[in-house]
Amino acid sequence: MMNKMIHIGFGNAVMRDRIIAILSVDSLPVKRLKDSAKERGMLIDATMGRQEKTVIVTDSGHIIVSAISPTTVIMRIEGDITGE
Repeated sequence: MMNKMIHIGFGNAVMRDRIIAILSVDSLPVKRLKDSAKERGMLIDATMGRQEKTVIVTDSGHIIVSAISPTTVIMRIEGDITGE
C-alpha cells in the first residue's frame, strides 16, 4: 500500500495516513498546543514566513503549521482538489 502525500503549501507535504486532526489556529487551546510542541522540539513550520492558518496534528505527536486554510487541507485529503 502506497501512502499518499498531501500538499500543504509552498512545496511542503505531509503523509495523509499520519494526520490525526486539522485545526484552525484561532483558539487559545491550539496556541497552547503549538507552544508545547515548540518546547518539545516537535513543531514543524511549513508556512514559509506567511501567516499561520492551519495546525496539523500527526500520530507521531508532531505539530505542523501551514499557511493554507484548514478547508483546503481537508478538501485535498478528501480528494476534491488532488483529482483522486
